[in-house]
Amino acid sequence: MDFIAFGIILDDIEFADGRAARGVLGGGGPQTAFGMRLWSERVGLAAKVGADLPAEARGWLESAGIETTGVFTTPWPTLRAVQRLDAEGQRRHEWLSPVEAIGPQLSRAAGDLPQSYRAARGFHVGLHPDEPDLAFLAGLRALGGLVSVEPFRRAARRPTPEALRALLEVCDIFSPNVTGAESLVGPGAPDVLVRRLVEAGARVVALRMGAAGSLVYAPDSQGEYVLNHIPALPVDVVDPVGAGNAYGGAFLTGWADTRDPLEAGLRGAVAASFVLEQVGLPLVTPALLAWAHERLASLRAAASP
Repeated sequence: MDFIAFGIILDDIEFADGRAARGVLGGGGPQTAFGMRLWSERVGLAAKVGADLPAEARGWLESAGIETTGVFTTPWPTLRAVQRLDAEGQRRHEWLSPVEAIGPQLSRAAGDLPQSYRAARGFHVGLHPDEPDLAFLAGLRALGGLVSVEPFRRAARRPTPEALRALLEVCDIFSPNVTGAESLVGPGAPDVLVRRLVEAGARVVALRMGAAGSLVYAPDSQGEYVLNHIPALPVDVVDPVGAGNAYGGAFLTGWADTRDPLEAGLRGAVAASFVLEQVGLPLVTPALLAWAHERLASLRAAASP
């Protein structure tokens, strides 16, 4: 495998306009794997699920060409949650699963990965910034691949400089959204946020800004940090859940392949655009893969000076 994503949760998505979708394949891992799969044929997913995982969820993973050797069935039920969206697209997560199942199903360790996953070129991990599980991240880095981290919610309390540096230095790519970044380094303009994160220890920062696109602050071939603005593709937004995960997975493939922040950010924006356009994940077909490359070329032209 070249790229690995983590986690499965079945989501009930409740929209501000009263719409609802039940049992949507989510949890970050499938969306991240989708973003990776647009640009790589060797993508694996690691997760713990129950015997109750719907056949259609496994079917989507299989049809997408995502390796599931690392998806283990445990005695606990598959995790389920409600994602409640407000009119601004902000999300509130509430567990539906028994509390005793959450810890075991979310637990992970680099040593538990199948042998075929351990030589991956990159791992993308979603985490809670208040409980970042640095031992897990350090275990992934010890395997030799790039480690990309995405905080999936804002920090409840601003970390100490030492705690923030410990988190940022154990990953190669850090990809928060604006509110998540502000919860770590204080309020500021997007360019100020990314510079603060690099000063705090981040190597590469990809700041996700929704419809405003993303800012990527990364070293060029001479080691000098350059700020790149990546525009978002103009699409009709149906469901924002999972778009950030898809961005992160796709960004990782671009950085691993090219070390070009523009290419990485463009891949991320394209992957996010497909997830935004529907509830749940698109089918990965030859036509969709060709479409992704068309969108990439179009966005590259729009991003050029």
